[in-house]
Amino acid sequence: MDRGPHPGLAVVPRQKRVQCVSGVGLHRMAYREWGDAENPDVLICVHGLTRSARDFDGLARALCGRYRVVCPDVVGRGDSDWLADAMLYQVPQYLQDMVTLIARLDVERVHWVGTSLGGLVGMALAAQQDSPVAKLVLNDAGPVIAKAALVRIGQYLGVDPRFPTVEAAEKVVRMVSAPFGPHSDAEWRFLTETVLRQNADGSWRFHYDPKIAEPYRTSVPAEGDIELWPMWEAVRCPTLVLRGAESDLLSRETAQAMTQRGPKAKLVEFAGVGHAPTLMHDDQIAAVRDFLIS
Repeated sequence: MDRGPHPGLAVVPRQKRVQCVSGVGLHRMAYREWGDAENPDVLICVHGLTRSARDFDGLARALCGRYRVVCPDVVGRGDSDWLADAMLYQVPQYLQDMVTLIARLDVERVHWVGTSLGGLVGMALAAQQDSPVAKLVLNDAGPVIAKAALVRIGQYLGVDPRFPTVEAAEKVVRMVSAPFGPHSDAEWRFLTETVLRQNADGSWRFHYDPKIAEPYRTSVPAEGDIELWPMWEAVRCPTLVLRGAESDLLSRETAQAMTQRGPKAKLVEFAGVGHAPTLMHDDQIAAVRDFLIS
């Protein structure tokens, strides 16, 4: 049962950084930490390819009475450093960084919520022998990644436009992120402002290193989809799969197979949503909370 926020505990995140290492040197990964800093029950929430830690503000507020909720900016995004070698923007580096983060948090076990890319990183970590992941939530992510979705995402990834105003940027975010499903004007503004940075000349740009597109494009298969079933079969912890009912990245066929193979996940679908549910709405937050706190 969710015990609720501790009396007097302000629901305000702490902004922190942890030093990580790659084959070309050191870099810092930023993360937001919610709830009691001494709570040994840790929930790590990892965002999608071009998003940021701020995507989990609503979920973190809802769960920080039960967990120490930790939301990193994957390297190359948000407030984290950019890598000197763009080809390192791939799952092995992200996995290494997350292991470093867990060591910093000084816990042996964590629960994990990952959206899209964050789900793939979580699945990769959960598949390791003696994994620290005790419960796993995959938000529109799985062991088969549809090529059609990879091609769609690749059309805008790394373009690096400049916007004269936040409003101009919001128009693009609404278009590119239309599969997120219906959101209020205030929610769309939040989804926009949290992925922007202002340039010296007053214009606006997206918050991520455009070079994340370089390894991404090399990963798109010439034919067929990306299949990671051996990784899925290695996952042993209780797992929840969330799927946008109209997702072009995680097919219904794959999602159903995930309930029969590997950890035999529980599946929840959200109508009117594609790739990916934002976990901003009450029904989506409730699905995560009910699975994790059970």
